[in-house]
Formats: sequence, structure tokens, C-alpha cells
Amino acid sequence: MKMKVKKRNFLKKKKIKEIKNELGEYSTILENKKNVEILEADPYSFILVDNEPNLIIIDGEYFPTLKAALANEFDAKTVEVDKGAIRFVTNGADVMSPGIVAASDDIEEGDIVLIIDETHKKPLAIGISLITGPEMVENDSGKAIETKHYVGDAIWNFEL
Repeated sequence: MKMKVKKRNFLKKKKIKEIKNELGEYSTILENKKNVEILEADPYSFILVDNEPNLIIIDGEYFPTLKAALANEFDAKTVEVDKGAIRFVTNGADVMSPGIVAASDDIEEGDIVLIIDETHKKPLAIGISLITGPEMVENDSGKAIETKHYVGDAIWNFEL
């Protein structure tokens, strides 16, 4: 998917502060950064931090990109998936409960979660939890996470 850039401009400190408040544990992406810009593109817009697309705006919500997750150490809510689920997750599928081997206990419905593989603990995707962390591990069926961004998608491949 080709992204068309509409406009790009620097964010004011007040707007950066608002975004940091919305990001919660991911707010460290914007800590002590000099160049924070918004890049309005079609179909997604980005928040560039020092010319790197570290946040993506999907449906009016801010999500860290996987490249930002790899570059920064987050104290994030994580969900580990087994080897059998990796292929599906990296193709953009939503995460089903049977493929989940572990999840942070503090995950609530609607939280932004980082989906990692159980072997190497590397980020595979970012999504929104549909159920709590303990329910993800206990359930034998059903969807647990709605995937928003995954390795290999247009956001992952986006370059300036």
C-alpha cells in the first residue's frame, strides 16, 4: 500500500503534552525530544520523533509503531503468543485466545498491548485487548486482541 503525504508540521509543547497523557506507559517515546512533528498522510497519519515514525494515528487514537517498540524499552502490557500463532499475527490476523501462552495480569479490555513471541520476546504486533489478561490465558476459544499494526504491514514499511 502506497501512502500519500498530505502535510507535515511541528507540534507545539501543549499538544505533545496531551499526546503523552493519552499514551500512558508509552509516553517515554516523547520524553526530552527536540523534533516532534505530525505527518498527515493517507490512509494513516504519523507522529515523527526526530524524523522517525514512532507513533501512528488510527481512528483518532495514538499507537506506538513496532519500530519504536524495538528502539525503546517500554514497561508495556505484553501478550506472548506461541510459535503456531506467529505466522497468523505477522499476516495481520487478530489474536485468538488459544494462541496466547502468557499475558500481563494488569491488561484490561481496551488497553493497547504489545504482542511478542514466546521464544525471543520480540514485538510482532500492536493491538487493542478485547478481554482482560487473565481471560486471554484461560480461554480456550475466541478473539482476544484486535490487531492494529504488525510486522510487514504498510506502517512497518513506511519510510520518509
